[in-house]
Amino acid sequence: MPGSLPFSISKSESFFEKLNEWIGDVFYDILPEAGFDLRDEQVFMAFQLEKAFKDKKVIFAEAGVGTGKTIVYLLYAICYARYTNQPAIIACADERLIEQLVKKEGDIAKLEKALDLNVDVRLAKSRDQYLCLNKLDALINDDNEAYNSVHESLPRFVHESSTLQKFHRYGERTDYPHLTDEQWSNIGWDALQDCLACSRRHRCGLTLQREHYRNAADLIVCSHDFYMEHIWTKESRKREGELPFLPDGSCVVFDEGHLLEFASQKALTYRYTERTLETLLTRIMDNDIRDKTLGLMENAITINEQLFAELVKYSSESKSSEKMTVKKTPSINSLAENLLWTLESLQEELVFESEMFVINDYNLKIVEEYLDQISYSLTLFARRSVGINWLENHNGEKTLVIMPKMVEEILRKEVFSQDKPFVFSSATLSDNKSFDYLAKSLGIDEYASFSVNSPFEYEEMMEIFLSDFASGDFQSKAQYTLEQLKSTKGKALVLFTDKNELYSFKKYTEAYNIDFPILFEGDAEISTLVSRFQNDVDTVLCSVNLWEGLDVPGEALENVILFDLPFPPNDPVFAAKREEAEDPFNEVDMPYMILRLRQGIGRLIRSHADRGTVHLLLDTQLEASVMDRILSVLPVQPKKAIR
Repeated sequence: MPGSLPFSISKSESFFEKLNEWIGDVFYDILPEAGFDLRDEQVFMAFQLEKAFKDKKVIFAEAGVGTGKTIVYLLYAICYARYTNQPAIIACADERLIEQLVKKEGDIAKLEKALDLNVDVRLAKSRDQYLCLNKLDALINDDNEAYNSVHESLPRFVHESSTLQKFHRYGERTDYPHLTDEQWSNIGWDALQDCLACSRRHRCGLTLQREHYRNAADLIVCSHDFYMEHIWTKESRKREGELPFLPDGSCVVFDEGHLLEFASQKALTYRYTERTLETLLTRIMDNDIRDKTLGLMENAITINEQLFAELVKYSSESKSSEKMTVKKTPSINSLAENLLWTLESLQEELVFESEMFVINDYNLKIVEEYLDQISYSLTLFARRSVGINWLENHNGEKTLVIMPKMVEEILRKEVFSQDKPFVFSSATLSDNKSFDYLAKSLGIDEYASFSVNSPFEYEEMMEIFLSDFASGDFQSKAQYTLEQLKSTKGKALVLFTDKNELYSFKKYTEAYNIDFPILFEGDAEISTLVSRFQNDVDTVLCSVNLWEGLDVPGEALENVILFDLPFPPNDPVFAAKREEAEDPFNEVDMPYMILRLRQGIGRLIRSHADRGTVHLLLDTQLEASVMDRILSVLPVQPKKAIR
């Protein structure tokens, strides 16, 4: 039953000594009897983790593909949670991977069956994965079948006023696969909703799930993004009388831990989207407000439009990155200051409007809260020289992003200063046998570490081919790639570092009559594309973001083509990292590229039965020192491709 340790222990016995004995029994007796393979690498990892839990330290657990590292950290996390009476937090790279961990045939279910355990595991998904009842109600009509079907599928208690007797899960994005991402955005949670003041919050799927997972006894599984959002909002939620998103866990495991830095960069920022101000203010413009207040609103919207026009004008795109570098010109600074002054004046006038009771309290509260956030973001942008700023543009929706500090400073203080075990698990955590690059990026000053190789015999399972191309010769690279896809009749993954090159390759393939389907990231929701790729054996999948996390064993994947070396982009965040480094290329660019290269190659062999080839497309002007580093991390001796 949940809460009971899977081994007996008396008051006079040491928990860690008994855990050590039980771990030995599990790997040498119980799991082999249940049909699991006995892997020396997995056993080594298991006994290495014990010290990190005992000393409450950070540990980098680098274990090659096929080691069974998930089984190892789950055993420790479950036992430690029950020993401390606090759930363990398992943070995966994204929402798709947290679903994989808890699926019926996943590792948790396998452990439950083999060890006769009942594990209390609950999912904590990001807010944008949940339905907003108010937004849905606003779109219900006779002509919209998609939204009507969502409304009809809601559980009965949503519409009732009686006390809820039992937890019911509903309203998650995965419950409505028939909706496009655009349709979902119209009814899903967004940042302009004031959930705290909503009259339906206690019937809301998001609120109910949050209350449910907070009571987990063993495991709470979330994404890196959600864990970092929890860290970033924890203190502000406490000040507002709300509970943090996550409880204090007994320990934290970062699966695919090498990706945590990027989730941190995404979460530890202030984001100001162009449409936000106009959307907010038009909510209350129709009320009987004074002309002075209305004039300030219209002026603020005009200045806001001018500010974003200038931001676009003086921003430059970064290859392989969505982050556009902003040049803070006098005109941009002037507009930002003018907008800030206008919003401060507007906030003063809204105090008078509230006393006249002409504006709905709910709408006014939302507007006031977001004006505070916008004003603070503009203050950071206009009046502080410390920090990193950039512009993003998604389908015409522009967002100014302000990162007040480098993420390692915040992580050092808010995360890794805690007295608890932190486990980083991945096949690629080190660079040149050192974990310093990742540790420095995350603000980790002290850590334990180990590396174990994959149990796979790569020499018998894969071939790696190197091909040289003149710099900028896209045509020859595309032709070579297409020839390789035809040679395996599909069954391939093509990884790009730049969306523009992916789109160019898509256009290139349209000129040819190809006998197998080619899927391109962006054509549909990514998990849908992955499912098609896995189930339709002769398919090709082209992607920018699947260098990590894609697990497709079997004949669906026999060929991996790396269209470019995955060097980091020249965006504002990496520019700041380079400025702080004594040797930017060898301290920032090279380690990043090598880690991602190893991840990309690792997509091919996922089980003992897998076989296939990797094609690495290189620049003829590649420096010898870079080539040497690449050769040092390849799992097999490469061959020169014949063209």
